[in-house]
Amino acid sequence: MRPPPTDAAPASTSPTLLALFLVVVSLGAACGSAAPPTGSDRFHRGVCWVAGRAVDAGDLEPLVRLHASWISQTPFGWQAEPEDTEIETATSGHVLWGESDEGLIETTRLAHARGIRVLLKPHLWLRRGWPGDIAMRREEDWRAWFASYREFILHYADLAQRAGIEALAVGTELGGTTRREAEWRALIADVRARYRGKLTYCANWSEDVEHVAFWDALDWIGVQAYYPLAENPAPTVDQLLQGWRKPVATLKALSARTKRPVLFTEVGYHALDTAASRPWEWRLEGRPSEETQARCYEALYRVAGANPWIQGIYIWKWFPRHDRAGGRRRSDYTPQGKAAERVLEREYGKIARSGR
Repeated sequence: MRPPPTDAAPASTSPTLLALFLVVVSLGAACGSAAPPTGSDRFHRGVCWVAGRAVDAGDLEPLVRLHASWISQTPFGWQAEPEDTEIETATSGHVLWGESDEGLIETTRLAHARGIRVLLKPHLWLRRGWPGDIAMRREEDWRAWFASYREFILHYADLAQRAGIEALAVGTELGGTTRREAEWRALIADVRARYRGKLTYCANWSEDVEHVAFWDALDWIGVQAYYPLAENPAPTVDQLLQGWRKPVATLKALSARTKRPVLFTEVGYHALDTAASRPWEWRLEGRPSEETQARCYEALYRVAGANPWIQGIYIWKWFPRHDRAGGRRRSDYTPQGKAAERVLEREYGKIARSGR
């Protein structure tokens, strides 16, 4: 991607060259493509941005205080059943503003203005079932599904290119499809022909991360990292670190074998004492516990700090209206307004200062 213009011309620049420079900058702004922010940091200090109604500059200010350097944005495609071959690409109308093309582009512009980069992470939503169940019985149905999915993902590849979005996920938790290696490699090649940013695929931690055969065609191994870490309520940090040992060993070997770094493209914990037992369950039962949620993040950042092949973390989830999100009486995933937010701010700050 083209680097952003400098803030000022050198002192020796002639008036004519300066005028030409300003014209070029003005034309670039008129095209509507946000210039990517500068910054040499390699580690993604990320959060999963929640789409909603229109946002303004103030909604992203808390991310600056958090030392966040990336956000992910998730638009949806709609598929009725796991065996259906048609995907609806919903870019406006009945979708939330933040999931619309307009909302994705404007949120990207606001993020870039604050030096925050963007991972665009399109996701399929099934009216019955979940994306990992998608599988066809006949070859002609596979061809039809991949043709429809190609249209869906290329729409977002084109949008990402126009908006100056730095990274794109070519798929998210599509474990029933990832054994179709030839189709995925052809799809990735089509995306690369139209989009110049970095690519990943976001694998489910238990379904397909070890079965994907096309990691070498991508820039990062993406993992939706909802690993179970401890069955007992309110585990200690040491117990959580013990729970991380097997996943870390598996991912380290995968990274070494494929020569690709790992991104935790989504990871989060409820503010419950049972948060570490089944982090993927939306309606997890347990007793409210900010402390357990905070300890889960303590362990997560220790793991990331000890393993340089982990190149980023995206925390599920972060709401635009920070003053209304989370809070001490809420046991949901967001760390906002809870002890976990202070852990994120401290750890992302340490990573930012380290230059990693």
